[in-house]
Amino acid sequence: MKYAWIHQHRDSFPVALMCDVLDVSKAGYYAALERPPSPRARRHERIKAAVAQVHAESHGIYGSPKITQSLAQRDDLERACRNTVATAMREMGLKSRVAKAFTPTTTQADPSKQPAPNKLDRDFTAPAPNRKWVTDITYLLTAQGWVYLAVVLDLFSRKVVGWSLGRSLETTLVAEALRQAIESRRPVGKELLHHSDRGSQYTSDAYRETLRTLGIECSMSRAGSCYDNAAMERFFWSLKHEWTKHENFENLAAARLSVFKYIETFYNTERLHQTLGYKSPNQFEADHAPVIAA
Repeated sequence: MKYAWIHQHRDSFPVALMCDVLDVSKAGYYAALERPPSPRARRHERIKAAVAQVHAESHGIYGSPKITQSLAQRDDLERACRNTVATAMREMGLKSRVAKAFTPTTTQADPSKQPAPNKLDRDFTAPAPNRKWVTDITYLLTAQGWVYLAVVLDLFSRKVVGWSLGRSLETTLVAEALRQAIESRRPVGKELLHHSDRGSQYTSDAYRETLRTLGIECSMSRAGSCYDNAAMERFFWSLKHEWTKHENFENLAAARLSVFKYIETFYNTERLHQTLGYKSPNQFEADHAPVIAA
């Protein structure tokens, strides 16, 4: 293998230098050039040819697992295990063109905590403001890494009543969004249902104690059921597809400014919602204010 490497790079570095670095003799290198390839070397070349052929036939889609399976099903090509196929692909610079995008995990349950029952039960309607709030966390990419957005949404008008953006998924992120919501809306705790997933941030002692102190009833989605918080999922879909996926953020501050513009100057104030009779959340609440007060 050392001799093969030297031969491969003979036009880039002096042979004598490479032999010295790799601790082999020049005489041994030149003698190896005259010897026929070993059975192992010949098999390795057949494997590389087979891997390249299957990769090309798959239009560059297959990675090492599927190429390995494809070779195992064919009699006309050299077979190899996955590790060998992966090595051959690296040597030839071949990759699957189906890139696996990294998706940060925002929901991690704490097995030591008892989640609240699902009292919302997918009823995303509310008779008045501050009767049902839903909340969740999503992620945004910046040039300096991932940042995380926690949002509180009022189901009556689909208005964002609290949000917080930061680098950490600690409980302080969701606690800040809740604090904003409480300060801006001043809800009557005993009239409000708060719904979230079972993430450790929401099942934490500090967060649950805040809800209990204010008399707010707690509801949580069932395990692995995104539909239990569909209204929140829909908001995040709108945020990303309408706004953030069309922008590049240099840092946390740039992302925060963009989210502020979307939520405070467009979504809450101008964006028309089909479920609200094509009104914005603010307009919907303003139109229903006299009815609610009565």
